[in-house]
Amino acid sequence: MTTATKVPVKPLGDRIVVQPLEAEQTTASGLVIPDTAKEKPQEGKVLAVGPGNWDESGTKRVPLDVNEGDVVLYSKYGGTEVKYGGEEYLVLSARDVLAIIEK
Repeated sequence: MTTATKVPVKPLGDRIVVQPLEAEQTTASGLVIPDTAKEKPQEGKVLAVGPGNWDESGTKRVPLDVNEGDVVLYSKYGGTEVKYGGEEYLVLSARDVLAIIEK
């Protein structure tokens, strides 16, 4: 079981904070990919999860499908990149998460 890193950024509503995982540095044949040619990563570790949005009646919160510590696949252009305390984070809406990766 993995434990999530404590992050000083607390998401609100249906938002989550993700730390993007590094993209592959080399190709299958062993060629090194320069930084300018790398694609934006679409996989990351969930560091913090918001409380969820309110239901239609406004009486209770609807929890999110992801938990802290999950590795998720997210939309290529989703979320907002944030730098805080020398670290880079991605704040995503729960609808930008495409899948949870089970390893």
